[in-house]
Amino acid sequence: MAKFQINTVEEYFALVPARQREILEIVRATIREALPEAEEVISYDIPTFKIGGRDVIYYAGWKRHFSIYPVGDAVKKTLAAELAGLEISKGTIKFPLDEPVPVELIGRIARLRAAEEAAYKPKKKRP
Repeated sequence: MAKFQINTVEEYFALVPARQREILEIVRATIREALPEAEEVISYDIPTFKIGGRDVIYYAGWKRHFSIYPVGDAVKKTLAAELAGLEISKGTIKFPLDEPVPVELIGRIARLRAAEEAAYKPKKKRP
């Protein structure tokens, strides 16, 4: 999407068409409510919520959908029933722009991602 450096979420939103921006504002508010301790930044030129310096969840708007990432196996398994019918590829969930924003589901995804990141223990490097 970006052809130049995006530094703030407001800059990102300024580049998004009005209808997508409305939807992304709902997504943003939902994640912010689910993760009140998170810091909102731009990472990889898209809005990102971080906790304790770790990227927890990203979201972005596209022509026909908005996406949430990264989504690993734990989230996919835990929320399998709720995710049925959505397009999921690698670590991305795509939500159609022409359907209501699944606020509860997005909140659950955000909380599960935060729990995953909190439990993450990096592998020790061998000497």
